[in-house]
Amino acid sequence: MDIWYAAYGSNMWAARLACYLAGGCPPGATRSYPGARDRTPPSGDRPVELHGCVYFAWHSPTWDGGIAFFDPAGPGASVGRAYRLTEAQLSDLVEQEMHRAPGADHDLTHLLAHGSTDVGDGRYESLHVVGELDGEPVVTFTSPEGVHAADHNEPSAAYLATMARGLVESHGWGPDRVATYLLDRPGIGSWDAAGIRALLGPEADAP
Repeated sequence: MDIWYAAYGSNMWAARLACYLAGGCPPGATRSYPGARDRTPPSGDRPVELHGCVYFAWHSPTWDGGIAFFDPAGPGASVGRAYRLTEAQLSDLVEQEMHRAPGADHDLTHLLAHGSTDVGDGRYESLHVVGELDGEPVVTFTSPEGVHAADHNEPSAAYLATMARGLVESHGWGPDRVATYLLDRPGIGSWDAAGIRALLGPEADAP
């Protein structure tokens, strides 16, 4: 069975997700990824809305700053990008997010039956079913902490630029709307609208 993986942070940019599937180092990151066992590109790709809160927390050595997490019980609404992957590709994605080599196959039976499961105690090992597309589950993974318990930390320019590009690419937003959305995320810190718009460059004109 295939599964829709809902990205809500840097993986919304297809070029960044491709590093988890085909291998490579995302622009601005300090880490290269081995890639999945199955390097086939996603068989589907759609913008999605998520009920819950995207926020920035932790300190990522890969990005030298906070990174995005999702609290499905948090306030408000968020957006993401759903990619249609195989179960094995999703398993390899989780493993690489946790700095482990791909190859472990996670049993998703409990997740699909109950809507959530933990495959470990790491920051991206709490899996949640967040919707359905074409009769197939939409799944994301995040920290078990939640937005209120998390140690918020503002993202670096490299990380936020990657996430901003993903919002433009998947939702067709212009810089102003991207900035408005990101500034409403807990943990955004000292960023302002001008700084976020600048990350997208002068060529990213608002539609």
